[in-house]
Amino acid sequence: MSDLPRKAVTRTAKLAALPLGFAGRATWGLGKRIVGESAEIVGRELQQRTAEQLFKVLGELKGGAMKFGQALSVFESALPEEVAGPYRAALTKLQEAAPPMPTRTVHAVLEQRLGPDWHELFEEFEDKPAAAASIGQVHRAVWHDGREVAVKVQYPGAGDALLSDLSQLSRFARLLGPLIPGMDIKPLITELKDRVSEELDYGLEAQAQSVHAEEFADDPDVVVPAVVHQCEQVLVTEWIDGVPLSEVISDGTREQRDRAGQLLARFLFSGPARTGLLHADPHPGNFRLLPGGPDGEDDWRLGVLDFGTVDRLPGGLPTPIGTSLRMTLDGEAEPVYELLCTEGFVKESIELDPDAVLDYLLPIIEPARVDAFTFTRTWMRSQAARIADPRSPAYQLGKRLNLPPAYLLIHRVTLSTIGVLCQLGATVRLREELEEWLPGFVTQDEPAEEETAAEA
Repeated sequence: MSDLPRKAVTRTAKLAALPLGFAGRATWGLGKRIVGESAEIVGRELQQRTAEQLFKVLGELKGGAMKFGQALSVFESALPEEVAGPYRAALTKLQEAAPPMPTRTVHAVLEQRLGPDWHELFEEFEDKPAAAASIGQVHRAVWHDGREVAVKVQYPGAGDALLSDLSQLSRFARLLGPLIPGMDIKPLITELKDRVSEELDYGLEAQAQSVHAEEFADDPDVVVPAVVHQCEQVLVTEWIDGVPLSEVISDGTREQRDRAGQLLARFLFSGPARTGLLHADPHPGNFRLLPGGPDGEDDWRLGVLDFGTVDRLPGGLPTPIGTSLRMTLDGEAEPVYELLCTEGFVKESIELDPDAVLDYLLPIIEPARVDAFTFTRTWMRSQAARIADPRSPAYQLGKRLNLPPAYLLIHRVTLSTIGVLCQLGATVRLREELEEWLPGFVTQDEPAEEETAAEA
């Protein structure tokens, strides 16, 4: 018997129960208020029960349901605090763990893909999984040459489960939308569906990880484990220890939070410039803080995992992103508007006031205006509220802007990374990273401040 419910009827029934459960709890809450209980207490309990059911179902189903939950989890910072509290613990659970598949299933996959003597490839193999994700789980082992390794084993039927879950969730997009203010859920689900075949292909993942591991092999700040072996449904990479970013978010020191945030921003912007690839799954479960950075054991490096979803950007991040960001910071409303029109962010049939567009963009790029910016949940919530309030001019203007397909994944990765930075509460020198790595942010005749100082 498979651990991953694959029958469409079974999985659909579980997901279909979600909106029914929401409605049932709303009726329960109304009844409690009729008999005189505090609306605040009832509301808090209602949110808690909703969170428990939603993420229990998403986690149990793994597949696309859990992938959707992980994608949502990085936007937790945008929720109002009275709503975020009950959801936060449930969201975090999806970032690091999921119910494991039975040992016999793991062994069956390994025997099928590595051969009947698969045990001989390992000096040791731990049957208990060290981590679980949306389409596979990871086991700690020792390779036959003595290296500690992570063995990722794909769930049988993961592809069918991914597509089935995401198709079903797209039908509930309107009901799930209020979870994250200002975010359109349906395009997120569509984009996740478009990436299914790529994420299931461990050959592509191994290739992307190998490119990163080679490029960052001697990097003082970022660690990417090397690929040891790959075949269908099985990926073996070097093992790295470290503090999961979810633990830094919940219990990390100020030093750890700031360091993690700086390195996360550095990896986001330097990765495409150095490898031509953008790591496109930046939820906290895919990052570790490792001791022993450039300043010794008390310093920290960023360990990066899971390259199953990447955006291929041979020339690095598109230059218009850096150019439009620089011009916005300089208050050049007309040039910014013209560039947005050229790139398709404003459709030909739409005409907007350039000054209004500038006013819409400036609060969003506030972190790039200063030398160091402290990302907070309060700031994230203020941005979400500004864009999500139908009474707001920003909401009306935002509805008329367009997101070209070429920028869709970049946009989601950037928003997700900002969500993680806000969860960390990190103070980050973002402008420094933009000047170093973002094409178009510094003009050819105006070198970065550091370079100018060095020449002086």
